[in-house]
Amino acid sequence: MSLDIALLRSSFDLVVERSPTVTARFYEIFFERYPVVRPMFGGSPQALERQQKMLTDALVAVLDHLEDAPWLTETLFALGKRHVGYGVADEMYDWVGESLIAALAEAAGDDWTAETGAAWAAAFGAIRDLMLKGAEAARQEAA
Repeated sequence: MSLDIALLRSSFDLVVERSPTVTARFYEIFFERYPVVRPMFGGSPQALERQQKMLTDALVAVLDHLEDAPWLTETLFALGKRHVGYGVADEMYDWVGESLIAALAEAAGDDWTAETGAAWAAAFGAIRDLMLKGAEAARQEAA
């Protein structure tokens, strides 16, 4: 797998500069498109704010470690294992990716290109695949 690390980082920096609360917008899009997931995130604004912070921190960490395959594999595998306990179904990973890319593209505006979209789709696909491997391992351990 070959990711355009420079493009991922530069586009994320641009998005954060233009929309520091891009993760809040992600959740708005996510809940609009997939209202079935809303109850999974607690009922209070504080719970959602904590979740937004965790997502922001996770995105920053992944971008910081894009050249560190062992870290990515270990971290995302473990994260996928944990998400089984939260009731996350496999198809929900694609919902997250679609909503996240939509929020990033919205924030980037005219600077979002097909190349940027493809880079993020590839990166999120890799993230999803590693998390799904962890989820499958968790389900096997529980069986």
